[in-house]
Amino acid sequence: MMARNHSRSLISVADGLRELFSLAATAGSGGGAARRTPSQMPNAVDVLRRSHRLRPLETLPWLVAAAAFFLLPDYLALGAQILLAVLFALSLDLILGYAGIVSLGHAAFFGVGAYAAGLLAVHGWGEPLSGLVVAGIAAGLIGMLSGAVILRTRGLTLLMLTLMIAAMLQEAANKAGAITGGTDGLQGMQVSPVFGLFRFDVFGHTAYVYCLTVLFLGWLAARRIVHSPFGRGLIGIRESEERMRAIGSPVFRRRLVIYAISAALAGIAGGLMAQTTQFVALDALGFERSGTVLIMLILGGVGRLYGAFIGAPLYMILQDRFAQQDPVYWYFWIGLLLVLVVVFARGGVLGIGERLVRRRSRRS
Repeated sequence: MMARNHSRSLISVADGLRELFSLAATAGSGGGAARRTPSQMPNAVDVLRRSHRLRPLETLPWLVAAAAFFLLPDYLALGAQILLAVLFALSLDLILGYAGIVSLGHAAFFGVGAYAAGLLAVHGWGEPLSGLVVAGIAAGLIGMLSGAVILRTRGLTLLMLTLMIAAMLQEAANKAGAITGGTDGLQGMQVSPVFGLFRFDVFGHTAYVYCLTVLFLGWLAARRIVHSPFGRGLIGIRESEERMRAIGSPVFRRRLVIYAISAALAGIAGGLMAQTTQFVALDALGFERSGTVLIMLILGGVGRLYGAFIGAPLYMILQDRFAQQDPVYWYFWIGLLLVLVVVFARGGVLGIGERLVRRRSRRS
């Protein structure tokens, strides 16, 4: 008797929930409109296809960069360094923002790429494009080999291992002073003109266009990855590894692949630095560079693909201004700004913009 009453109560609850959802669907469709059939529901393929479409707002960074080439001709050398910093931050965003892999040693791959391109130029191979390819391959291989070990760990252990990989590579570069230049840095590079036509000049005209072109190609690759099924899988891994394993997703393999891709992009950014400055110092592998790129990404917004485009220029401009006002303690003001962003502006500058747009849409 009790079992019969219990089953009846469950049936009545189910009927009530079904009626509630039916009313909600009817109200959301305009009151008396019929509910949508499964064929009218949005298709996953259509959603992915729409996400691949270039939105007008996505052209804004490139329009600003093109305008800067003509409006700020005296700052093109600095602009080239900002552009390669954007590419470096973009590579970190792939693992931190989309795969949830926190790293304090991302400069390891930046430095490997810088030394790979620099050593080629020192030993007579100054062709820049092939130098970037070698830089990306070298950094990607280091990323795959190190990732095969450290990505089996989690949390604080993973964080410290990324830091130790960079510290080991930096010390190895210091010990191999006969090859890398040690504390004096790698000098004496002879970088050939791009395509044999465009020579790197003191004013940074070629360097700016060269870095902008490479950044654009890197952004296209990153955007395609993020909006692909592989990228959606990475977001799922970031949110819950257990659930992704439960549905049969190869979690470790996907994390390793994106880690190697991120390392290759960071190595290309390092190669750009070596070719445009024709100098590589040990700090290319240092913890300070890893921390700096992390700050850039936090300021702009993690996991939004475009946070690097805001965070890197903002950090480098603020660094220049703070250093002029307070040459000794300028890092204090950077740290204070970072604390304020983390506490009051979660999601960085892009996060603030998203919240403002959301509020405006609710009012309208």
